[in-house]
Amino acid sequence: MNALVFNCCPVTDGATSQIAAVISTVLSQKYDVKQICINDYDFSFCKGCRSCHKTADCVMHDDIELIISEFERADVIVCVSPSYWADVPGQFKTFIDRCTPWCNTHEPHKSLSSGKKGYAVALRTGPNMKECERIISTIEHFYGHMEISCCGSLGLCSVECREDVGVKIPKILAFCEEI
Repeated sequence: MNALVFNCCPVTDGATSQIAAVISTVLSQKYDVKQICINDYDFSFCKGCRSCHKTADCVMHDDIELIISEFERADVIVCVSPSYWADVPGQFKTFIDRCTPWCNTHEPHKSLSSGKKGYAVALRTGPNMKECERIISTIEHFYGHMEISCCGSLGLCSVECREDVGVKIPKILAFCEEI
């Protein structure tokens, strides 16, 4: 089985990437794991033209198709997102917007193969879990419209930099056991 660990943060060497790396390492004991970072892809904002609502195709052709191919390949998907002003980073939100051709809210629409399981990991610098819950909710909402089964989540507070990840390892390991 294949797992995808998606670093939804544009920072390639921060706490989010560190957490994604830990999850990838642990999951590699059970799955063929691929870890990707949103910053490694080039794509544009949704134009809001709604052409995909009529054709199930986007008028733009860019790296969204590459990311979707990674989602298609995976049986298990783990999105790891930091908080940017109490929600997901803009780059990840743009990706979600661009997934409208695969969204089940209109016909026709494309779809990923069935049976995919999705997990959400949120981190933030402050101590309030409510912000993590908001990020998790955004990811789970995305999964729902992509028909990816929401199977678990993890919120990590007080994580500002890579050095803060170490004390969170036990929680991350326990979370990975559920996947």
